[in-house]
Amino acid sequence: MAIVKLFFLYFFAVAQNPSGLQAFDKSTFYIVMACDKVADIDTELSIVKAASIPEKQAYEGTLLMKKSGMIKKAKDKMNMFKEGRAKLEESIAKEKDCTEYRFLRLIIQEQAPKVVKYRSDIEADSKMIQLNYNTLSPTLQKAIFDYSKKSKNLTIP
Repeated sequence: MAIVKLFFLYFFAVAQNPSGLQAFDKSTFYIVMACDKVADIDTELSIVKAASIPEKQAYEGTLLMKKSGMIKKAKDKMNMFKEGRAKLEESIAKEKDCTEYRFLRLIIQEQAPKVVKYRSDIEADSKMIQLNYNTLSPTLQKAIFDYSKKSKNLTIP
């Protein structure tokens, strides 16, 4: 089902932008974050890198960490994860109160292997997301709600 949604969102983005360059769409970003296909992540990374959006660094970092779990070579996995982590953590350091960045970190921390030692903020991020949920955009609320269905640490009523 997610693939069908992704197809239609990409089709809509191309139809709106006939130059062939796809514009960034937050809904599509979160659909890609929920999938496990390197090709989709690579496509979204290209879109994010080309976009002029304030969240660019956080989104790119999150996609890199997501992708790192899907590649084969251990050294490449770790390097890509570290690069993505640095980008996301820098974004959080600049905007400590950004609930979306905390949500992105929660997604990665819940799925990160123990070896990367990236799990220390799960509880704090989950609480912040729950506290600010009703003030977020509908797109972000939907992404959080959908993710909460499979999360062990995030409950949205």
